[in-house]
Amino acid sequence: MNLELLESFGQNYPEEADGTLDCISMALTCTFNRWGTLLAVGCNDGRIVIWDFLTRGIAKIISAHIHPVCSLCWSRDGHKLVSASTDNIVSQWDVLTGDCDQRFRFPSPILKLQYHPRDMDKVLVCPMKSAPVLLTLSDSKHVVLPVDDDSDLNVVAAFDRRGEYIYTGNAKGKILVLNTNTQELVASFRVTTGTSNTTAIKSIEFARKGSCFLINTADRIIRVYDGREILTCGRDGEPEPMQKLQDLVNRTPWKRCCFSGDGEYIVAGSARQHALYIWEKSIGNLVKILHGTRGELLLDVAWHPVRPIIASISSGVVSIWAQNQVENWSAFAPDFKELDENVEYEERESEFDIEDEDKSEPEQTGADAAEDEEVDVTTVDPIVAFCSSDEELEDYKALLYLPIAPEVEDPEENPFGPPPDASVQTSAPEDALAGGDKKQRQPSSDGGPAKKKARTTTIELQGVPSDEVHPLLGVKGDGKSKKKAAGRPKGSKGSLVSQSYKQHDIGGMD
Repeated sequence: MNLELLESFGQNYPEEADGTLDCISMALTCTFNRWGTLLAVGCNDGRIVIWDFLTRGIAKIISAHIHPVCSLCWSRDGHKLVSASTDNIVSQWDVLTGDCDQRFRFPSPILKLQYHPRDMDKVLVCPMKSAPVLLTLSDSKHVVLPVDDDSDLNVVAAFDRRGEYIYTGNAKGKILVLNTNTQELVASFRVTTGTSNTTAIKSIEFARKGSCFLINTADRIIRVYDGREILTCGRDGEPEPMQKLQDLVNRTPWKRCCFSGDGEYIVAGSARQHALYIWEKSIGNLVKILHGTRGELLLDVAWHPVRPIIASISSGVVSIWAQNQVENWSAFAPDFKELDENVEYEERESEFDIEDEDKSEPEQTGADAAEDEEVDVTTVDPIVAFCSSDEELEDYKALLYLPIAPEVEDPEENPFGPPPDASVQTSAPEDALAGGDKKQRQPSSDGGPAKKKARTTTIELQGVPSDEVHPLLGVKGDGKSKKKAAGRPKGSKGSLVSQSYKQHDIGGMD
């Protein structure tokens, strides 16, 4: 796949629906890995379904949680996945094996979590009604980030593009920029409406390329800022947004916003219906509105890191939006031109001569030089789209694809004959059950014992209420579940599971 050839030189945003991905159970959240080859989808039965996005097939299913998965994030190299569920559990998973590395139990529901863009050992967690927490996975320690107002703990947070700073925003519109390593305040400013009134910060999202970031606020306006200007203004600065994006006609509130892979476009999903609004960042003009099925509510939106493709979730199904590809299977000579109408052709004087008398001498030498030039077919150039601006090479240890085992309908008992140490293997399970040989019990193929050994760390946060219910399970969530059940005629089993889980979750929280 040569990504340089994908440059369209035209519009670089999706135009129409391009199918759906049905995870059987109800999808709640989704996220692409850094290259866009795998899509992780968190479901309401606690499973994480990983799709191979090139084949549009399920590559792996991880039975991650008992309760619904509410947030997901890939590590930089794609080998790890961190997830949060509505029962306040944060877990790190090995994507290849599907095993849980470790777990963290929080006192309140998790609204968002994010890996450090360059350091896989750090995870930023945003608990409900609490200051954001910076987790260090290797030693299970945590740091509570400072907030502007201790009485206002409705705080959202995000790493900047390279993880050097953490941006936090509260319900009073105050943005703090903290140094990731020292947690010291570097810059701050307040988001205000046309008057001096403040507005609550709902989310902060950074572009994959460039220094821009957007802030989604409760006044239904998406503000785009330049991170370099924020740092230049320092504490209590007054930076002006580069763009203000809003739906002036319908006054639409935004559920989820994100940048395109190249940072040139911004997509926002409506909180009222399944509609995606796409703006051009540089000009601020609305270029496209993508409408999904009527009556559905949007849950999550993710833009592909490299291609003009958007994944959105509503009614428990992942919808894919892409460009209209016009296929042309005709094969022509390189200098062939397709004509829409007849054109009168003027024959050159020397066109049918045996030797072209008009051919110039320099062109001939240039052609000979091109024939003698050696072509390097062994060196693999790094794909620019996969490298950051401060990197020269790709990460060759990265996990781009998952191996998929073929499904055999009627597998034979042992089609390849007994293994060399068959006698040892047959006697091992009995000994292991009796507790005699624990070493042979560990490397079991199903990975059950490995999952049980995951270390669980309880994170204690001072003054945080422990009886909070995640927004997915609240009163608003009941309305959503009805919409989902209506939109899933095939998955009646899945909808029953979702209802039973929601009743169990709410009862447990109360």
